[in-house]
Amino acid sequence: MKRIVISLLSLLLLGLLIFFLFRDRISDFYRDITATSAKPVIYLYPEEETEVTVRLDYDGDLTCTYPAYGDGWTVTAAPDGTLTDGAGQTYSYLYWEGVTRTEYDFTRGFCVPGADTAAFLEDALARLGLTRREANEFIVYWLPRMEPNPYNLIAFQWEAYTDHARLTVTPEPDSLLRVFMAWRPLETPAELPAQDLPGFERIGFTVVEWGGAECS
Repeated sequence: MKRIVISLLSLLLLGLLIFFLFRDRISDFYRDITATSAKPVIYLYPEEETEVTVRLDYDGDLTCTYPAYGDGWTVTAAPDGTLTDGAGQTYSYLYWEGVTRTEYDFTRGFCVPGADTAAFLEDALARLGLTRREANEFIVYWLPRMEPNPYNLIAFQWEAYTDHARLTVTPEPDSLLRVFMAWRPLETPAELPAQDLPGFERIGFTVVEWGGAECS
């Protein structure tokens, strides 16, 4: 009996030792399977060349930014959307991605066959107000992940996204468009009420963001 107790205590101590040695990896594993990765880009279109600062208050962990985020992005923006940093490097947009446990809203949306994804996005993004160039960059990024699936459940997010990824732009834009698509692959079709896709009018200094997240 004494040997059994000693063996059980030894196994318990070994288990505790393994846990403390690898707890960071265990935590990362569970974070990976429960969190969702968001991947937005931000375009700046002032009416004249303007120094602009963009700050992001995100309910999650940033995993990649380009250019480097630091304490925020400060760039000189041209009316055509070209961004120039302090070192003279130019960019088409500001990119960030992060991991969050935000729950997105799938009560309304669209179930789209994978083969029809490109045509669906072309129509939906135009209705939401993206330019052809912005929509093209959106589609090129997401289409390879979505087209091979039998179906995709797609829901564009409003407060469920913007309340958890808050932007502060200085000077304040006259118009702001934030298009964020949450989606998940499906093996069989699903029925749900269709979303209304509101239009957008670009007035004065315009900031446009698009992004998306694949949900499990």
